[in-house]
Amino acid sequence: MSQSNFTHLLTQTVTELSESASLKGLFHEHRDGDPLPSGKDLHEIIQLCRSILFPGFYGKSTVNHHTISYHIGVNLERLHGLLIEQIVAGLCFSSASLTDKTEDMSSCDFFREKASEIAGKFIQKLPTLRKILATDVEAAYNGDPAAESYGEIISCYPIIKALSNYRIAHELLLLNVPLIPRIITEMAHSETGIDIHPGAQIGHHFTIDHGTGVVIGATCIIGNHVKLYQGVTLGAKSFPLDENGNPIKGIPRHPILEDEVIVYANSTILGRITVGKGATIGGNIWVTEDVPAGARLVQKKYK
Repeated sequence: MSQSNFTHLLTQTVTELSESASLKGLFHEHRDGDPLPSGKDLHEIIQLCRSILFPGFYGKSTVNHHTISYHIGVNLERLHGLLIEQIVAGLCFSSASLTDKTEDMSSCDFFREKASEIAGKFIQKLPTLRKILATDVEAAYNGDPAAESYGEIISCYPIIKALSNYRIAHELLLLNVPLIPRIITEMAHSETGIDIHPGAQIGHHFTIDHGTGVVIGATCIIGNHVKLYQGVTLGAKSFPLDENGNPIKGIPRHPILEDEVIVYANSTILGRITVGKGATIGGNIWVTEDVPAGARLVQKKYK
């Protein structure tokens, strides 16, 4: 291809890719001076949180009882600064799509004080997050005879990495931080193969054995002492439409798993149904109706 032909082709392609019609819904128009969420900084936020929640397993390996206060203090200070910047970026990103912006929202400085307040509230939640993650570590250890120590669970098991991200993201979502929580759980999805929406509600002593391929939807409610195996889907059965044919957002559409439920590998549970306390769902089963407490669902045997 001659240079003149290539130049013509390039110009035509640029024109087509820049047309408004082709960009509809696919273009985030950046405003000068507004920050964008940073994958690199969010990765550091997760690493800092993990090093604070599980000192010695993540972050500096030289931490001991004499230096732990120093290490946590340094990490918290760094975490606070990064959180403010990323929360500001999330708020700016979200506000860019609003049509009823106030004059004060023309600059993201409007959000900095709010972001600082949210970051402070999140940091206050870290002791509670450590307590509930400790129950998840205990559940994983007690649920796997191959596990030799809590340290092995924290260092090696994908569920702890996925739950760390999920519980961090869930707290940020409760603090009304847009976009950032979803990015954080998708980072865990990429790292572990476990897909937990930050909107799901999950109790204490939760674990997933092996983990790969598990999907937990946004409106799931999971009780205490629940165990899932790999490949389990807690999903939606269908999406009701409004009068214009558009999906209705935000309605409860995912399962409720009560306390002490076990779901074995590759089972699919769909819709706003309830799996009662202590029920067991066998592997490779499709469930779309309520399951009574204590029930045991297994595949039928055919002769």
